[in-house]
Amino acid sequence: MQDSSKAPAEFGSQASSHSGSMNAFQKVFSFPAMLAVLLAVLAVLTVRSRFDDPDMWWHLKMGDVIWTTHSIPVTDGFSYTTNHQASIPHEWLSQLMIFLAYKGWGLSGLMLWLCLFSAILLIAGYGLCTLYSGNAKVAFVGAISIWLFATIGLSVRPQLLGYLMLIVELTLIHLGRNRNPRWFFWLPVLFVVWVNCHGSFFLGFVVAGIFLFGSLFNFRSGSLVAPRWEPHCRRVLALAMSLSIAAVFLNPVGLKQVLYPVDTMLHQPINLSNVQEWQPTQMTEARGVALLAVLLSTFLLVVIRRSDLFWDELLLLVIGTWLGVSHARTMFAFGILAAPILSRQLSTSWEGYNAEKDRIWPNAVLIGISLLVVVLAFPDGRNLRKQVEDQSPVKAVEFIKSNHLSGPMLNEFVFGGYLIWAAPEYPVMVDGRVDVYEWSGFIGEFRDWATLHSDPNSLLQKYRVNFCLLDSHSPMVRTLALLHAWKIVYSDNNSVIFVRTVPGNLAG
Repeated sequence: MQDSSKAPAEFGSQASSHSGSMNAFQKVFSFPAMLAVLLAVLAVLTVRSRFDDPDMWWHLKMGDVIWTTHSIPVTDGFSYTTNHQASIPHEWLSQLMIFLAYKGWGLSGLMLWLCLFSAILLIAGYGLCTLYSGNAKVAFVGAISIWLFATIGLSVRPQLLGYLMLIVELTLIHLGRNRNPRWFFWLPVLFVVWVNCHGSFFLGFVVAGIFLFGSLFNFRSGSLVAPRWEPHCRRVLALAMSLSIAAVFLNPVGLKQVLYPVDTMLHQPINLSNVQEWQPTQMTEARGVALLAVLLSTFLLVVIRRSDLFWDELLLLVIGTWLGVSHARTMFAFGILAAPILSRQLSTSWEGYNAEKDRIWPNAVLIGISLLVVVLAFPDGRNLRKQVEDQSPVKAVEFIKSNHLSGPMLNEFVFGGYLIWAAPEYPVMVDGRVDVYEWSGFIGEFRDWATLHSDPNSLLQKYRVNFCLLDSHSPMVRTLALLHAWKIVYSDNNSVIFVRTVPGNLAG
């Protein structure tokens, strides 16, 4: 006979299990999950043709050296003009991750790395905006805002990880402030990774400092509000920040690595004034207009709808705007700092997500279609190789090697990274590591030569250059063609090679 006393318990257990599986199913195919997958699709479609960053290659080579030698280089070993200048390996952990992606799957591994972390960044930004606004629909608008400003820097470079960590920091601070202060104790863990991935960790300290500073105030001035934090919450954040300061010294070179971002901003004037990504933002371009639109929307919402603006939010907008206007590359940071604030202000502008009204099956279909788009949009090996050939001197390097050209070599600035990776037997004159060349004093010489502010022969003579690899559109191509000691031996769509033809005479 069946023991009926066990039946209700078994039935209840089965019902509970069924309910749990249904809840999991509903979460996986919920409306917010569908929006997150759409952001992943957007990320892949944005970066699938972005295999063109010249700095990617020297980052890849640094990762290779770290993996092969089991050590982190602290002096330059790629250029003959720096005289083994001491360097600061402030991105070594990111570089190792980039190389491991390549080691596992080649060029496809690098593209997978880029797609994966771009998608994670947008989805993490969506999660942050959801926390701030409490509205999954409005948060999607915030995530799109992050995407727009992030397009300035979505590439296979360590900065992608640095800005992802900025989102993580903002999330931890929000959770610690509004849920449980114990979330703050993840900040030291974050910073010990961050300091070894990218110099933007310093911005992380500025952001945390703004929140700690804002926690001291308690006032209302119109729509500007500063609610005083609970003393315990403020003390825990202060302790976590102290631990984080100690944590950043867990790096290969100690204090120098901690101060590297300060050195960049204060002691690298040629880098900041001549490298394009460090130039001020052109406010008439799309992202400049978008920055003004975000700021205008934020303050109009305060004036028209009487939406509160918190004191710490105002300070974040000030620092974010200064960064975004001062340097094109830090538009990335502005988007991350501004999007959660705008999302919170718009939280009541759109009906919030209601799980009871969710339509699971249409969501599931859209998620399936989106995943299919991701697979189909992912570029194959042939596409990636073509992108490399279109942007880098691939054929020119093959010519140099097959014809056994002898150095020293003068190379185009943007070709230096690829040469470090593809032809390490030919030390470069210059590459994208402008900090090293500024510290060694060389970058000023090269700038004057490349802009014709000095005698074209002077640099060639000083470094006894035997051949030059230049961009086909460089003005120096026309200049060298006029010097009788040099002739073109190779050219293609993106590069030109000159060789010296007069032995012992570098005067032209």
